[in-house]
Amino acid sequence: MAETFVLISGACHGGWTWRLVAEHLRAAGHRVLAPTLPGLGDGDDPRQHSLADVSDFIVDLVERDDLRDVTLVGHSWGGYPLTGASHRLAPRLRKLVYWGAFVPAEGRPLMEEVPPHFAEMFTQVAAASGNNSVVFPFEVFCAAFMQDAAEDMQRLIHGLLVPQPMRYFTETVTPVDPAALGVPAVYVVGSEDIALPPGDMGWTPRFPERLGADTPVIEHPGSHEAQFTRPAELAAALLKASS
Repeated sequence: MAETFVLISGACHGGWTWRLVAEHLRAAGHRVLAPTLPGLGDGDDPRQHSLADVSDFIVDLVERDDLRDVTLVGHSWGGYPLTGASHRLAPRLRKLVYWGAFVPAEGRPLMEEVPPHFAEMFTQVAAASGNNSVVFPFEVFCAAFMQDAAEDMQRLIHGLLVPQPMRYFTETVTPVDPAALGVPAVYVVGSEDIALPPGDMGWTPRFPERLGADTPVIEHPGSHEAQFTRPAELAAALLKASS
């Protein structure tokens, strides 16, 4: 049966990052929307938007197109706007899928969910940016986010990243309880995803546990940027998560 996927990108990424994955999902007969979020379009002013604006944008997109039975997928930071939008979209949702994503806790912005050296780096980069924005330094990106790619691909993708509004890292959203919401949740993670270091600060089991003790965890090959390096395997994991 054909399903509808709405794919929410991570920090510094736009809808373009989902192109290869979307092709696999469409080839399997599904409808796919991969929007570029406010503040993350080429030329956007990162000072003009709040985290609430992003959740509002997702809600407006789904309601405007009258989408139903939506599998809402959020990558990395995208777990924040996904969570923010889910409360208002619950009757239209089939599944919440957090892919290598932050699952927000009460009163905790992303800056409090990353290792201290990352938070310090974000603060320094934003202060030097002139417009309160963050782009991951290349050395960090290639070593922790896309370490399973050749350097030419790493440099290509890094060069396409856009400044992330720092406010998106310091503002909060209301947490989600999938059971109370009536929408099941699944956590998907790459077997080589070290964007957050394994251990207490890692993706798992910390974030799946926030969705409920019985939350399924689906692992796929690849790094935090598997949408570029292992798109077929990631698409297969998303299809499994939505089923």
